[in-house]
Amino acid sequence: MVERDCEAITIKRQAELLGVNRTSVYRADKERHESEENVQIMHRIDEIYMLHPYFGYRRMTRFLRDQGFDVNRKRVRRLMRIMGLEAIYPKPNLSKRLHAKYKRPYLLRGLKIDRPNQVWGIDITYLRMGNGFMYLFNIIDWYSRRIIDYEISSTLEKGFVLKCLKRAFSRCRPEIMNSDQGSHFTNATYLELLEQEGVKVSMDGKGRATDNSRTERYFRSLKYECIYLNEFENPRALRKGIASYVQFYNQIRPHQSLNGAKPDQFYAHSIDQIAS
Repeated sequence: MVERDCEAITIKRQAELLGVNRTSVYRADKERHESEENVQIMHRIDEIYMLHPYFGYRRMTRFLRDQGFDVNRKRVRRLMRIMGLEAIYPKPNLSKRLHAKYKRPYLLRGLKIDRPNQVWGIDITYLRMGNGFMYLFNIIDWYSRRIIDYEISSTLEKGFVLKCLKRAFSRCRPEIMNSDQGSHFTNATYLELLEQEGVKVSMDGKGRATDNSRTERYFRSLKYECIYLNEFENPRALRKGIASYVQFYNQIRPHQSLNGAKPDQFYAHSIDQIAS
């Protein structure tokens, strides 16, 4: 990560060494220093979006106004963009859409998912803190619901996604990787990595809420069972809280769709069955 208090190396040089765009560093710095009022609005947007993921910025604005927030559409749209939120609803299939050449079809329709590491789902979500926010990239095995790996970042730079994927691939890899059509997944670097690993690429249909439902359900559980119950005041506390929840989710929390089994237990048992 870029250190802004480093006197020995300029931000420009640090960006060059890290292979990131200097403009994005300054933009990320600005995003992290939103006013306290904007951060609180973002926290509320996150809560509303968990309940109503089909809310676009217009409907979100009206909803916030009804709750006493003095906001306009332009402000809400900007904050939702910072949070990486977009309304889930069918959108027109525009052939000239940005990054269209990097988009891939949805491969899971009608597919029977019956073994571990057959399909992994990946996504990014906004995580609130007392007076700030971070982002969580998550990898989940769709068969066992096991959290394979995750990474937390203070910015939406693509590096934290690739770092987590490479770490996960060093242990095992899926047959298919499913994601949405966000910019973190519709780019040459991401697609080349999966091609090198022999992983097929699947992407949700634009605006289809059900295509990545298992990952979304995990995010909902994480937020209601951990994030919203704890006011993590700083990144260290947030990281510790997420680590604790992932351990709880994988090893202790019974999963209804697994007939009460724990994801780690179900995953390991399934791997053993395949091996035998």
